[in-house]
Amino acid sequence: MLVNGKHYRTVWMEGSSVKTINQPVLPHRFEIVEMKTHEDTAKAIKTMVVRGAGAIGATAGYGMAQAFLEAPDQEHGFNDYIQTANETMKNTRPTAQNLFYAIDRIMTVANKQPSIEEKRKAAVSEAQKIADEDAEACKMIGEHGLKIIEKLSQEKNCETVNILTHCNAGWLAFVDHGSATSPIYAAMDKGIKVHVWVDETRPRNQGARLTAWELGSHGVPHTIIADNAGGHLMQHGMVDLVIVGTDRTTSTGDVANKIGTYLKALAAKDNNVPFYVALPSSTFDWKTKDGLKEITIEQRGSEEVKYIQGLCDGQIKKILITPENSPAANFAFDVTPARLVTGLITEKGIVEASENGISELIEKR
Repeated sequence: MLVNGKHYRTVWMEGSSVKTINQPVLPHRFEIVEMKTHEDTAKAIKTMVVRGAGAIGATAGYGMAQAFLEAPDQEHGFNDYIQTANETMKNTRPTAQNLFYAIDRIMTVANKQPSIEEKRKAAVSEAQKIADEDAEACKMIGEHGLKIIEKLSQEKNCETVNILTHCNAGWLAFVDHGSATSPIYAAMDKGIKVHVWVDETRPRNQGARLTAWELGSHGVPHTIIADNAGGHLMQHGMVDLVIVGTDRTTSTGDVANKIGTYLKALAAKDNNVPFYVALPSSTFDWKTKDGLKEITIEQRGSEEVKYIQGLCDGQIKKILITPENSPAANFAFDVTPARLVTGLITEKGIVEASENGISELIEKR
């Protein structure tokens, strides 16, 4: 992704430090945050300085690599340090599957090495592989998803294809390209006319703040809408396609994504609008079958619901929008049952959101 003409990944490692784009201050400021220790990196994930499935996974991988570099040279102290870091990192965001995927992968590869020094080198190398694979997977998601948009464009005699998104499953949510936005960028690059309806995505407004900023930077025509407007647009034929991302998808096709995704899926089903979920294979939870019963839904602080952040008099400020003493609940995700999902766009191709469809993906892997 280009920012002011310069290519950036969302997160990367320099020496023993991890650097990331500070997402909470976007779109009003563009700044880079440096995390010097694995504790700093864990805090960045927990406080959503970095967020989004793939970006969380890559950042967690880099954070574990930091822990291996920081750990003492003595074997007993080294092992204790790594185990504590493992637990710290896994406790940051309980719903994000990529987090656990990256941490477990680092641990598996590093623990196969005979010496502490080789464990350190393996952890750093594997963390970089995870990030590179995420970027490449998202690029391929774009190529496969492009076929869906091309078909709709042909059916509309090359008129504009209207796509609705929810939250931010773009470049900022991954290492590069994004998942849900990757097909949109591919379509734009091929000259297909597209327009994106951008859900604001309360309470943190990742759509209004992040997706709109991304699309604008890439020159994609878009319009920000209130979260509850999606159903109205679908009823009036103003949406041709819904593409969303996911933080965890079960082996049977149930999708855990940003709160409000389920309602968009219901509206899409009622209005015969295709509803696709874009994800790299690393986001699949291969052990889980029933998303409603088995996926832990993160509940975040009430202040995210009660306060809103924006630019005021040149400064980023938070303001209270509710009665001060009113309680608020903040469920960060919901689960969309597989029956409401038209298909899953992965780096290996488009598969049915079902156990049989996903088993085909396993064979391709």
